[in-house]
Formats: sequence, C-alpha cells, structure tokens
Amino acid sequence: MAVGIFDSGLGGLTVLNAAQKRLPDVEFLYYADSAHAPYGVRDAENIYQLTKAAVEDMWSKGCDLVILACNTASAAALRRMQEDGLPEGKRVLGVFVPLIEALTERQWGDNSPPREVAVKHVALFATPATVSSRAFQRELAFRAIGVDVEAQACGGVVDAIEDGDMILAEALVRSHVDALTRKMPEPQAAILGCTHYPLMEEIFQAALGADVQVFSQGRLVADSLADYLERHPQMMGQGQGGFYTTGVPARVSDRATQFLRREMIFQAA
Repeated sequence: MAVGIFDSGLGGLTVLNAAQKRLPDVEFLYYADSAHAPYGVRDAENIYQLTKAAVEDMWSKGCDLVILACNTASAAALRRMQEDGLPEGKRVLGVFVPLIEALTERQWGDNSPPREVAVKHVALFATPATVSSRAFQRELAFRAIGVDVEAQACGGVVDAIEDGDMILAEALVRSHVDALTRKMPEPQAAILGCTHYPLMEEIFQAALGADVQVFSQGRLVADSLADYLERHPQMMGQGQGGFYTTGVPARVSDRATQFLRREMIFQAA
C-alpha cells in the first residue's frame, strides 16, 4: 500500500516533492493523466469522469488514500466522488482544504459560523475550469466573511510548463498578474490555485510585489497530510510506490526529471 498523488500532468510533482521531504518514510505512488492534460480547459463532467477513472486505477494499484494534487480535479470532481460514496477503506482528499485552513486560520473540522479574517482582498490565480467552478470562493464563504476574491483564469500557463517553455510561462504569468491587478490594484494575498504554479512562484511574487503574501500549496498540503496520517495511521503507505502516466513514459520521465532535477522514471499506467 502506498499513498497516491494524482495530477492531470506534472504539476502535482510540487506536492509530491514537499510530501516526500515532510514524510520520508512514506511510500508514494504518483499518477499523471498526461494523455488528457491539461484538465483546466475541459468541462466539469469530463473532468469528473477522467478523475474517477484515474483514482479507481490507483486504488487497483494498492493506494487506499489518494490526494488529488490537481486543483481542477479537486474543484470539479472531489465533492461529487465523496457524495457518491467511496469503497470501504478508500479515501480521496483534495488540495483546497489546507489552503483554506491557512487563509482563514481555522481547522477544516471547525464548523462554527463564518467569521472575520485578517486578509480581505485575495487574488486567485487558477485554470479556467477552477475559476468557473467557483469552488474556492464557495469553500471560503463557509468559513470567512467580508473577503473579496478576484479570480484570474491563467490560460496557457500549464501548457507552457508541461512543454518545458519556461520563457513563455514567465511571460504569461506576468500578463495574468497585470490583468488581475487592473481589477484588484492592491491584493493582500495571492493564491496559486494550480499545483503547476509553484514552479513559477518567484515570478508571481516579483510581479505582485513583496507586500503580497503568496500562498503556495506544496508545503501546506504536505503538513496537512502529515497531520492526517498521524490521526489515521492505517492509511500510511508501506507498500511499493512508483510513477505512472497515461502518456508516453519516456517523454513524461524527461519532463519530470527536468522539473525536480532528479531522475524520475515513469511507466505506463
């Protein structure tokens, strides 16, 4: 049994990297649905069906716990999968929860009424599908009042990163930040609402300015996972991990190795 980390492509490697550093004794199975990436331009039903199929494949490979390290999948599929009912002993978690906890400074299980929080003006950078789902705004509204969220759909950024064109990715990030700040001139915080975006965190921070607090998901998700496994040790991975992709393994391996600057060998899912 290994803990599963799923993404439509390679962005979830930022979560995997942080989780491996935080939990060196845990085995992880990473699954990239590269054949259908990016998810951010697909409709909600398509995203749900693709995510469900991938998670079921990960269960068959020995994962009892799967982390959707993809904001688009978390936004479009997670709640529906949980509401439809999961098989006995299986769990699926998303990456929104630790982000909301950090922003509102309250635990997810805290069901007290929404309250005032320190940060009032939040910039959200995400894929078009995540932005259109309004999932982040919905979850935030359950826990905080008086928070203005300005969302910017960052078309093209994921494609550029997946293609290894970081010059184009940087230009697109700066363009999207400029577009958002025209609508919200002085954000107090910025959410990098796609697990690809931490690879461009320095560019986001430079474009936004030093006064804007940038929330990136890798460390937050890793800390949240460590807490979850401490409370649910039966979900701890002790089996064989590995790297799987629905795409071309050699190509995905090359890109992943470039991303994390360490050799990563993917096999066909």
